[in-house]
Amino acid sequence: MAEEKETEESAPVEKKSSNMLMIIIIVVLILIIIIGAVVAFLLMGSDEEAAVNNAPQAQERVADTRTSRKSVSSASFDNNRKLSDIGVLYPLDTFTVNLKSDSGRRYLKATMSLELDSPELSHELDSKAPVLRDRIIRILSSKTLEEISSKKGKQKVSQQIMDTLNSMITDGKIQGIYFTEFVIQ
Repeated sequence: MAEEKETEESAPVEKKSSNMLMIIIIVVLILIIIIGAVVAFLLMGSDEEAAVNNAPQAQERVADTRTSRKSVSSASFDNNRKLSDIGVLYPLDTFTVNLKSDSGRRYLKATMSLELDSPELSHELDSKAPVLRDRIIRILSSKTLEEISSKKGKQKVSQQIMDTLNSMITDGKIQGIYFTEFVIQ
Protein backbone atom coordinates (compact mmCIF):
# COMPACT_ATOMS: atom_id res chain seq x y z
CA MET A 1 0.00 0.00 0.00
CA ALA A 2 2.89 2.32 0.70
CA GLU A 3 4.29 1.50 -2.74
CA GLU A 4 0.99 2.45 -4.44
CA LYS A 5 1.05 5.82 -2.69
CA GLU A 6 4.58 6.52 -3.91
CA THR A 7 3.72 5.77 -7.55
CA GLU A 8 0.60 7.91 -7.38
CA GLU A 9 2.62 10.85 -6.00
CA SER A 10 5.49 10.47 -8.50
CA ALA A 11 3.14 10.44 -11.52
CA PRO A 12 1.91 14.03 -10.94
CA VAL A 13 5.48 15.18 -10.31
CA GLU A 14 6.60 13.66 -13.66
CA LYS A 15 3.55 15.18 -15.37
CA LYS A 16 4.28 18.60 -13.88
CA SER A 17 7.95 18.47 -14.89
CA SER A 18 7.13 17.39 -18.48
CA ASN A 19 4.52 20.20 -18.73
CA MET A 20 7.06 22.68 -17.41
CA LEU A 21 9.67 21.42 -19.91
CA MET A 22 7.15 21.83 -22.76
CA ILE A 23 6.34 25.41 -21.66
CA ILE A 24 10.04 26.29 -21.52
CA ILE A 25 10.62 24.90 -25.02
CA ILE A 26 7.67 26.87 -26.41
CA VAL A 27 8.84 30.12 -24.76
CA VAL A 28 12.37 29.64 -26.12
CA LEU A 29 11.02 29.03 -29.65
CA ILE A 30 8.85 32.14 -29.47
CA LEU A 31 11.85 34.20 -28.32
CA ILE A 32 13.96 32.86 -31.21
CA ILE A 33 11.24 33.78 -33.71
CA ILE A 34 10.90 37.29 -32.27
CA ILE A 35 14.66 37.87 -32.28
CA GLY A 36 14.89 36.61 -35.87
CA ALA A 37 12.08 38.96 -36.95
CA VAL A 38 13.78 41.94 -35.27
CA VAL A 39 17.13 41.15 -36.91
CA ALA A 40 15.48 40.75 -40.33
CA PHE A 41 13.62 44.06 -39.88
CA LEU A 42 16.83 45.87 -38.94
CA LEU A 43 18.76 44.44 -41.88
CA MET A 44 16.03 45.42 -44.34
CA GLY A 45 15.66 48.83 -42.73
CA SER A 46 19.35 49.64 -43.22
CA ASP A 47 18.97 49.28 -47.03
CA GLU A 48 16.13 51.80 -47.03
CA GLU A 49 18.11 54.17 -44.79
CA ALA A 50 21.08 53.97 -47.17
CA ALA A 51 18.82 54.84 -50.08
CA VAL A 52 17.38 57.80 -48.18
CA ASN A 53 20.83 59.00 -47.09
CA ASN A 54 22.18 58.86 -50.67
CA ALA A 55 19.26 60.79 -52.14
CA PRO A 56 19.51 64.59 -52.38
CA GLN A 57 17.90 66.54 -49.56
CA ALA A 58 15.71 68.73 -51.72
CA GLN A 59 13.77 66.68 -54.21
CA GLU A 60 10.35 66.52 -55.71
CA ARG A 61 9.15 63.66 -57.84
CA VAL A 62 8.27 64.67 -61.38
CA ALA A 63 5.42 62.98 -63.26
CA ASP A 64 6.37 59.61 -64.71
CA THR A 65 9.36 60.48 -66.90
CA ARG A 66 9.05 57.29 -68.90
CA THR A 67 5.82 58.39 -70.49
CA SER A 68 6.40 62.12 -70.52
CA ARG A 69 9.40 63.98 -71.90
CA LYS A 70 8.03 67.47 -71.17
CA SER A 71 10.29 70.09 -69.70
CA VAL A 72 9.26 70.49 -66.09
CA SER A 73 10.14 72.97 -63.36
CA SER A 74 10.97 71.15 -60.15
CA ALA A 75 11.91 71.92 -56.58
CA SER A 76 15.27 70.18 -56.96
CA PHE A 77 17.98 72.74 -56.44
CA ASP A 78 21.63 73.11 -55.72
CA ASN A 79 22.49 74.69 -52.37
CA ASN A 80 24.48 77.41 -54.14
CA ARG A 81 21.56 78.67 -56.24
CA LYS A 82 18.19 80.13 -55.43
CA LEU A 83 15.09 78.26 -56.53
CA SER A 84 14.03 81.22 -58.66
CA ASP A 85 17.33 81.03 -60.60
CA ILE A 86 16.73 77.45 -61.74
CA GLY A 87 15.90 77.17 -65.43
CA VAL A 88 13.72 74.68 -67.25
CA LEU A 89 14.31 71.08 -66.11
CA TYR A 90 14.36 68.15 -68.48
CA PRO A 91 13.82 64.85 -66.61
CA LEU A 92 15.68 61.72 -67.72
CA ASP A 93 14.76 58.09 -67.12
CA THR A 94 16.46 56.12 -64.37
CA PHE A 95 19.94 54.78 -65.08
CA THR A 96 21.00 51.47 -63.53
CA VAL A 97 24.64 50.60 -64.22
CA ASN A 98 27.31 48.31 -62.82
CA LEU A 99 30.11 50.27 -61.24
CA LYS A 100 33.69 49.60 -62.24
CA SER A 101 35.18 47.15 -59.72
CA ASP A 102 37.15 43.94 -59.45
CA SER A 103 34.23 41.90 -58.17
CA GLY A 104 31.53 43.56 -60.29
CA ARG A 105 29.03 43.41 -57.45
CA ARG A 106 28.34 47.11 -57.02
CA TYR A 107 25.77 49.02 -59.02
CA LEU A 108 24.41 52.53 -59.20
CA LYS A 109 20.81 53.53 -59.70
CA ALA A 110 20.51 57.22 -60.58
CA THR A 111 17.75 59.48 -61.83
CA MET A 112 18.56 62.99 -62.93
CA SER A 113 17.14 66.11 -64.48
CA LEU A 114 19.01 68.43 -66.79
CA GLU A 115 18.70 72.18 -66.34
CA LEU A 116 18.32 73.81 -69.75
CA ASP A 117 19.04 77.41 -70.67
CA SER A 118 16.01 77.52 -72.99
CA PRO A 119 12.84 75.45 -73.49
CA GLU A 120 13.68 74.96 -77.20
CA LEU A 121 16.61 72.73 -76.24
CA SER A 122 14.21 70.03 -75.06
CA HIS A 123 13.27 69.27 -78.71
CA GLU A 124 16.90 68.60 -79.59
CA LEU A 125 17.32 66.46 -76.47
CA ASP A 126 14.21 64.45 -77.45
CA SER A 127 15.69 63.70 -80.87
CA LYS A 128 19.09 62.72 -79.42
CA ALA A 129 17.78 60.82 -76.36
CA PRO A 130 19.33 57.41 -77.19
CA VAL A 131 22.77 58.94 -77.78
CA LEU A 132 22.56 61.03 -74.60
CA ARG A 133 21.57 57.95 -72.56
CA ASP A 134 24.48 56.01 -74.05
CA ARG A 135 27.00 58.71 -73.11
CA ILE A 136 25.64 58.98 -69.56
CA ILE A 137 25.70 55.19 -69.13
CA ARG A 138 29.30 55.05 -70.32
CA ILE A 139 30.34 57.79 -67.90
CA LEU A 140 28.52 56.30 -64.89
CA SER A 141 29.72 52.74 -65.53
CA SER A 142 33.34 53.90 -65.80
CA LYS A 143 33.29 55.11 -62.18
CA THR A 144 34.29 53.20 -59.06
CA LEU A 145 32.46 53.27 -55.76
CA GLU A 146 35.18 55.45 -54.26
CA GLU A 147 34.91 58.00 -57.08
CA ILE A 148 31.18 58.65 -56.67
CA SER A 149 30.48 58.04 -53.00
CA SER A 150 31.63 61.49 -51.83
CA LYS A 151 29.95 64.84 -52.45
CA LYS A 152 32.95 66.03 -54.43
CA GLY A 153 32.85 62.85 -56.52
CA LYS A 154 29.18 63.37 -57.37
CA GLN A 155 29.92 66.96 -58.40
CA LYS A 156 32.79 65.78 -60.60
CA VAL A 157 30.59 63.16 -62.31
CA SER A 158 27.86 65.75 -62.76
CA GLN A 159 30.33 68.18 -64.38
CA GLN A 160 31.71 65.44 -66.65
CA ILE A 161 28.20 64.50 -67.82
CA MET A 162 27.33 68.16 -68.39
CA ASP A 163 30.51 68.80 -70.40
CA THR A 164 29.96 65.70 -72.53
CA LEU A 165 26.33 66.50 -73.28
CA ASN A 166 27.06 70.18 -74.00
CA SER A 167 29.61 69.13 -76.61
CA MET A 168 26.87 67.15 -78.41
CA ILE A 169 24.10 69.77 -78.56
CA THR A 170 23.77 72.87 -80.73
CA ASP A 171 20.48 74.62 -79.77
CA GLY A 172 21.54 75.74 -76.32
CA LYS A 173 23.38 74.53 -73.29
CA ILE A 174 22.85 72.44 -70.18
CA GLN A 175 23.44 74.62 -67.14
CA GLY A 176 23.25 71.99 -64.43
CA ILE A 177 22.46 68.41 -63.52
CA TYR A 178 20.30 67.52 -60.55
CA PHE A 179 20.22 63.99 -59.17
CA THR A 180 16.76 63.12 -57.91
CA GLU A 181 17.80 59.58 -57.03
CA PHE A 182 21.29 58.27 -56.33
CA VAL A 183 21.49 54.79 -54.80
CA ILE A 184 24.64 52.70 -54.60
CA GLN A 185 24.46 49.06 -53.69
